[in-house]
Amino acid sequence: MIKYFLNFEWKQFSRSSYFKKGIGIKILLALAVIYFGGIALFLGVGLFFILKKIMPEADPIITVNNFLIYWFIFDLVIRFFMQQLPVMNVKPLMIVPVKRNTIINYLLGKTAISFFNFIPLFIFVPFSIVLLVKGYPFLNVICWFFALVCLVFANNFINFLINKSNTVFYVLLAVLAVLIGLEFFNIFKASQPIGVAFNALYNNPLLVVIPLSLLIGMYRVNFNFIRKGFYLDDAVAKKIEEANAVDLSWMDRFGSVATFLKNDIKLIWRNARPKQVMMMSFLFLFYGLIFYTSKTYSDSPAWIAFASIFVTGGFLLTFGQLVPSWDSEYYKMLMSQNIPYKKYLESKWYLMVVGVTISFVLSTPYLYFGWKIYAMIAAATSFNIGLNSFITLFGGALNRVPVELNVKAKAFGNTNGFNPTQMLIALPKMVLPMLLFYIPYKFINYETGLIVLGLSGVLGIAFKNFFLTKIEKIYQTGKYKTIAAFSEK
Repeated sequence: MIKYFLNFEWKQFSRSSYFKKGIGIKILLALAVIYFGGIALFLGVGLFFILKKIMPEADPIITVNNFLIYWFIFDLVIRFFMQQLPVMNVKPLMIVPVKRNTIINYLLGKTAISFFNFIPLFIFVPFSIVLLVKGYPFLNVICWFFALVCLVFANNFINFLINKSNTVFYVLLAVLAVLIGLEFFNIFKASQPIGVAFNALYNNPLLVVIPLSLLIGMYRVNFNFIRKGFYLDDAVAKKIEEANAVDLSWMDRFGSVATFLKNDIKLIWRNARPKQVMMMSFLFLFYGLIFYTSKTYSDSPAWIAFASIFVTGGFLLTFGQLVPSWDSEYYKMLMSQNIPYKKYLESKWYLMVVGVTISFVLSTPYLYFGWKIYAMIAAATSFNIGLNSFITLFGGALNRVPVELNVKAKAFGNTNGFNPTQMLIALPKMVLPMLLFYIPYKFINYETGLIVLGLSGVLGIAFKNFFLTKIEKIYQTGKYKTIAAFSEK
């Protein structure tokens, strides 16, 4: 049966509209995989010798065990934002004589074939080989390595649960926040007993049954979670909810774009995913606390410019990057109306401008760090409105991944609608403001850098119609490809 599943998925993939597209993106991603895999491999080979040189009095295996908890937390965070969970159209399979357990096992098995599960192997396999060459006990090293592999895959299934259940996400977030807080304020060092546990895992090979049991347990939890909703009635039944009417007549003052603005406000108000993204954009306001309070970053004005883009650009970077995917469920109907495409794009631009402006007002408390910091935030706000907004709209022309608006089962910040193209489009959003500020700052002074960064946004606003016209042509060129992509389920 697995053979048939693989055959079905290959046909679905090879016959889709995106199979022969984005070759350049695929090549870049392949190069990225080779690059990071190579770095991990070299790190694994040299880790023993690096630790021995830095801390000659400490055993490298003990040092690694003491820091493994940070590795697994970092791995989980990266998975949460980057790992694409496997999807499968199971509705047709529900009406044919195929066991539910077989389908669910196949779906969970697909999660094992992930780049994020293999990166740790590139580090721990060569590190374990070096340990064996250096005379460490064979059984201890092999069981320790096997335990780490079990924990890596357990992390994989934890991430699956986090993305599927809000309850799991918030509970895990609360636990991590408490542990980090206790560690930061020197109340309780949670990393120390965990480091002792990993050392015990190495010293006593029989304890390998603990991570193995954890892996099996996480697999069963995921299995039961999926099986609980794996019924035809649950899959095809329409969830009927009462829509709350909101008076948006005051938006008529925006003229011809008012209709689109009203539609976007209702979309955010009535659907789960846009609400989650709006919550996430609010958290970006606190991004400056990481950079403005650290001497490492505060002494480097280029990094201050980088942070300031995020402080006021949260809504633009989160909601804006999924234009036009937000309208994927009714995009075909929208494009059949006798409306100018430019007005549609202009409404999205206005929405991002409002989001950036509100964030700028809410960032007023950053005056506490001085006028230089607040002036940087103001210059970054101008850049976000005048240039970043248009870069974001341009990126939307390459974004043909649909978004499910009301997927309440998925957790905050889920990656539905995410595609690697967005990562490439994000580069100029972050690098360009740093260059615009740093070059005049380096050759003249700080104030000149602020003026150049701020004026770049002003020029962008002045040429708004020019940019919108150019972007409109790109959207028009790929209009039918986008409709076809959004029609695929």
